[in-house]
Amino acid sequence: MDTHQTELNDLIQSSVVSTSFQQEADKQENILRPKMLKDFQGQQRLKDNLAVFIQAARERKEPLDHTFLIGPPGLGKTTLASIIANEMGAEIRMTSAPALDKPKDLAGILTNVTEGSVFFIDEIHRLKPALEEMLYIAMEDFEIDWVIGQGPAARTMRIPLPKFTLVGATTKAGSVSSPLSSRFGITCHIDFYNEAELASIIHRSAEIMAVHIDKDAIAHLARCSRGTPRIANRLLRRLRDFASVIGDGNVTIPIVDHGMERLGIDTNGLETQDRNILRTIIEFYDGGPVGAETLSISVGEAIESLEDFYEPYLIQKGYLKRTPRGRMTTKKAYDLLGIPCKRNMDDNQGILF
Repeated sequence: MDTHQTELNDLIQSSVVSTSFQQEADKQENILRPKMLKDFQGQQRLKDNLAVFIQAARERKEPLDHTFLIGPPGLGKTTLASIIANEMGAEIRMTSAPALDKPKDLAGILTNVTEGSVFFIDEIHRLKPALEEMLYIAMEDFEIDWVIGQGPAARTMRIPLPKFTLVGATTKAGSVSSPLSSRFGITCHIDFYNEAELASIIHRSAEIMAVHIDKDAIAHLARCSRGTPRIANRLLRRLRDFASVIGDGNVTIPIVDHGMERLGIDTNGLETQDRNILRTIIEFYDGGPVGAETLSISVGEAIESLEDFYEPYLIQKGYLKRTPRGRMTTKKAYDLLGIPCKRNMDDNQGILF
């Protein structure tokens, strides 16, 4: 067997199936993940559209078009990717962009996907440029270019791929290059959940976990879950612990109140760090504006966590606003913390919409 054929065989056999991505995931969280669209709570418009696209693809006996999932952490992007695979009756392979270091890592996976399968890349905005360019041809032509040999003997070989569906997920859509994002045929924006949707999620999770929770306690817990199913399920597990140790095993409103107080979470879903961020802007920077890097240093939080986890919810709830000069608190933040507001809060100049 010649050297070129050996290199090609090594490439095809070097699949990097990121089972560690699933193994490291919370097993309890995986149990709570819905498997089909009908079990996925909330995001009704998104579900209705996906149902149409999936049904049409199945009737044509074609893979679903490449799908781009956009939304803050914990809203169900990974769950939706699994649901797409289940609805299509297809195999799914999962990885995250930081786990793909070299072109051969991505090529190994792509050359081992099966016909009609789903390939899920989480945090796709962190994909390296060389890997991103490899995806362009794979998404459009279902082929990849691979250089075999070195020096004057080097040549490019185009390797055909089975037709597959790429599902990319990101918390930062603006960081994904236009050439990549434009190659996705389906774009799904996942929004924060309202309290009724979160209540449905909590009710379903409680049944799966065999936790008895009062109806009023469900609504109370939904208000504290900052519009995020992952947080709702995490808090439900913690309240189950409080109920079994200091109660009779039933999650009631007093148990929710006690648990939230112990965890430092208020009825608006704000955690201690949320209030610390607002207080820091008010007391250290006179309500702002202050830059993200300066603020992250002041509160001892990574800038990624600040921008991806804390800020979206604070902005959505009206406690924080972004301006060209930096972050600023609103009058609502002063009222929340009980701090007198000494400056004019009606100046909306420079707010980014």
